[in-house]
Amino acid sequence: MTTESDTIVAPSTPYGESAIAVVRVSGPLVPALLMDLFGDFRTPRHMTRGTYRDREGAAVDDLLYTWFRKPASYTGEDLAEFYCHGNPLIISKIVEDLQNRGCRPAGPGDFTRRAFLNGRMDLSQAEAVIDLIRAQSDRALEAAGRQLRGDLGRRIAGLIERLLQVLAEIEAYIDFPEEDLPPEESGGPAARVRAMIEDVEKLAATEHYGAMLREGVGTIIVGAPNAGKSSLLNRLAGRERAIVNETPGTTRDFIEERIRLGGYCIRLLDTAGLRERGDEIERLGMEKTLEQAGEADLFLVVLDAVLPHPPLPGALRERLSPANTLVIHNKADLLEGGTVEPLLDGCREVLVSALTGLGFDELESSIEALLRREAESPGADRVAVSARHARALQEARAMLEDGLSRLRENQPPELAASELRGALDALGEITGRVDNEAMLDKLFATFCIGK
Repeated sequence: MTTESDTIVAPSTPYGESAIAVVRVSGPLVPALLMDLFGDFRTPRHMTRGTYRDREGAAVDDLLYTWFRKPASYTGEDLAEFYCHGNPLIISKIVEDLQNRGCRPAGPGDFTRRAFLNGRMDLSQAEAVIDLIRAQSDRALEAAGRQLRGDLGRRIAGLIERLLQVLAEIEAYIDFPEEDLPPEESGGPAARVRAMIEDVEKLAATEHYGAMLREGVGTIIVGAPNAGKSSLLNRLAGRERAIVNETPGTTRDFIEERIRLGGYCIRLLDTAGLRERGDEIERLGMEKTLEQAGEADLFLVVLDAVLPHPPLPGALRERLSPANTLVIHNKADLLEGGTVEPLLDGCREVLVSALTGLGFDELESSIEALLRREAESPGADRVAVSARHARALQEARAMLEDGLSRLRENQPPELAASELRGALDALGEITGRVDNEAMLDKLFATFCIGK
């Protein structure tokens, strides 16, 4: 049941010239608006051609429109979409006219918020809408699509159902204390709570996977000055993103570029060169490099193939492993003999030339192999929770653990039941079993207008 009584309007396509634009209207005025505009409107979900005329009767555009009858619409309300020519002037005239007819401008996420409030989707599905719009890689699209289809919601609903069953059993014992709770080893409440804790932990562990999908896999390029880090970035990005110069220390701060590779989006960071001596600005740049290395998911260590290997700072070397590091010997076109000394045991090492492109097919396939190893979901169902979901899961886990402790210590069952009800509320925050207007305002403010 909706809590909104007004009718909202907004363009649902980006501002600018285009072949087609969409203007969306949702709310109780929709049937009357269509009757007033076109005299009649056809079967729901059927596209109809008509001339849009403003309140003065002037023709604005020859367009198509569709009516979605409540509750079988995106928002759960009567909803109409107008498919007009993509001239910004036409769009603004239609929106202005609909406001003159009693609609109000929609704010960010207003349509999806109504879909949530009217039960058309749970809160995790609503969040997936913006993830789907902003996805920058195949894997991110897949994850958002699964969440939009309700994968995460079903997982949470299953946990809630199991928790309700345990609560019912404990509360029955509270009402009939002469009965004993089943022992843990026979599958009693304590054993089932312990199993739920494990499942909640597995879900929460996918937060890092979700962040990599939504924001990109943090991949840092490190190495000595003049090893070719910026040239490597430029060739991978396919454009001149970083300044390349023979003078060592050209890059003083990090440069970030997003690229798609192997179905993933990666945030590629070119950093200041690492060396023992340098001016104060270079030293600040090197400090920033080590700071970024502390947060990176993958490492591309770039070496000059014709020079001896430089020493790597201890803090950096500690982060490097065969699972997250690729050693790149650049300037292979200048190398005599075609062989190099390995830098790190177990790490894959490739020979390339950022100048000529030599070895870049092998380089990209090697990066893709690291991505598949680093950025695959830890769960078979490939759920990817957000930071908000992870916070709620961590809160639920803490309360489940407290409830389990009380059960194992034979404390009054009322205390265990209280902790488990708290866990139930925390899980409910993920799918929207909450009454928190401020949280909803903050969440839907991240949406674009018209969605």
